[in-house]
Amino acid sequence: MTDVDHRFASPETQPYAPVTGNLADLLERVLDKGIVIAGDIKIDLLDIELLTIRLRLFIASVDTAKKAGIDWWETDPALSSRAARDALAEENERLRARLDALEGAVEETQGAAL
Repeated sequence: MTDVDHRFASPETQPYAPVTGNLADLLERVLDKGIVIAGDIKIDLLDIELLTIRLRLFIASVDTAKKAGIDWWETDPALSSRAARDALAEENERLRARLDALEGAVEETQGAAL
């Protein structure tokens, strides 16, 4: 066997690419472009599918996610105070409309009884 001396190897013959950035640069690039990780988990017993779990993970910055049309955190009352206020206002409007309808029905019933 022959041994190869890598001390004087040229960059073209190196087995690994040189490290040209740090973790912050990599994280910035991933958040700027976004990355999708997908996977499926299936549990079968005697060729009968018992359980299937589909996992999809999208890692991106808020701006990149909005460009992709993903903004569910803005409408989830558990994550957004504005969404919680909106949900409360909608419920309040529905209850007021229901109360008005019930009061109207009571007035009609009382008017017919007289």
